[in-house]
Amino acid sequence: MVTGAARGVGNALAWELARRGVRLALLDHEGEALRRVASSLPTEAHCWSVDITQDGAMARVAEEVRDRLGAASVVVANAGIAEGGPFAVSDPMTWRRVIEVNLIGSAITARSFLPDLLATRGYFLQVASLASIGAAPLMSSYCASKAGVESFTQSLRAELAGQHVRVGIAYLNWTDTDMVRGADQYPVLRELRSHMPPPARKVYRPDWVAARLATAVERRSTAVYVPAWLRTVQVVRAALPIVITHLARRELPRLAARSSFEATGLLGAGGRADAAAWHRADAEESPR
Repeated sequence: MVTGAARGVGNALAWELARRGVRLALLDHEGEALRRVASSLPTEAHCWSVDITQDGAMARVAEEVRDRLGAASVVVANAGIAEGGPFAVSDPMTWRRVIEVNLIGSAITARSFLPDLLATRGYFLQVASLASIGAAPLMSSYCASKAGVESFTQSLRAELAGQHVRVGIAYLNWTDTDMVRGADQYPVLRELRSHMPPPARKVYRPDWVAARLATAVERRSTAVYVPAWLRTVQVVRAALPIVITHLARRELPRLAARSSFEATGLLGAGGRADAAAWHRADAEESPR
């Protein structure tokens, strides 16, 4: 089972797992796009349109997946969104939505499918980020959510170790998804990425990333770093806040003099789709 399968890494991972003969349950709130993905795959794939932040809806989907396909042996919590810009001018509801999708949605995914994983002695893979290791300015909600999923995954791993459920975390660098392309449309965010060391600012193809995630699934890996050199960042992570703060103190005033800092809203086509679905749900729930 893969969440966020309509676009980006989730879409690429669905294709890679399908090529390896896996039966798939695909989840995303973009129902039409998800159905196109499922119908194009070379193996059996079923899809469910659902908001992963809704406990009841996710519980119902998990039951439907179980009834149709049997208990899931692998669950990949991949769905994620992002926004950029200064925290002080960020929209509170948009900031909160990033936390809800990335962190709370991942926890709800784990909770909903945990009975399956216990039954199958399965594997839960949480997709995280370089942002889990080193937080960057102007991306406070995304960095907070990815640091949160790292801690959640490590806690869950220890909790389930005696119950024969493997729990892994995937640390990804920049990947060529519509979310990253959306960030690059903002000069300040694009400029900040350009100041990272050359390996850290490189953007990787989703299919290349997906192949490494699929191998991690096959091996039930505790941690997977994509690219592999990200593992070395763990060694120096205690120093990263000092380094990042030093660079931000120097670079942010210079960037502010050239370009205004603004809240981006949810980034990319996937972010816009999430915002549209979220606002529709709010309108339907509001008293008339």
